[in-house]
Amino acid sequence: MDILVVLGSKSDLDVAKETTKILKDFGVDFSVEVSSAHRTPERTIDIVKNSEKNGCKVIIAIAGAAAHLGGVIASHTILPVITVPVDSSPLKGIDALLSSVMMPPGIPVGCMAVGKMGAKNGAIFALEILSLSDTRLRRKIEEFRENMSKRVIDSSAEVKRELE
Repeated sequence: MDILVVLGSKSDLDVAKETTKILKDFGVDFSVEVSSAHRTPERTIDIVKNSEKNGCKVIIAIAGAAAHLGGVIASHTILPVITVPVDSSPLKGIDALLSSVMMPPGIPVGCMAVGKMGAKNGAIFALEILSLSDTRLRRKIEEFRENMSKRVIDSSAEVKRELE
């Protein structure tokens, strides 16, 4: 397994689907677990330790509310940890964002945007990390970016036609 995706709860599933779709599209081996930093801390630590033993290279933590999941995971591994804050509280994800991005020096987490956009970028960022030692994956990411650029250029032409 190259990437471990950890959800803080089942309610984060809709956001996590954006991450796993991209990982599947790129053909990367990943695993998904649900474990809470606060409600199941020992389980969370065990999952992280076992993922390292199983060859995991990057961990993506997806959680809302206080969102300490990424930080708890990062405190128990030196693997890169990417966190995706989820809008699941009355504070609309700001609490999750701040608790994820404001890590103390020495225990960093890479923090993405709140919600589905962050989930997509979290997957791509994890793939970019893996591509440092995988030329096949690097080529796929380059092709992905080229296709993205082509879609923007094509949409520009469409806009011009509609405005003429």
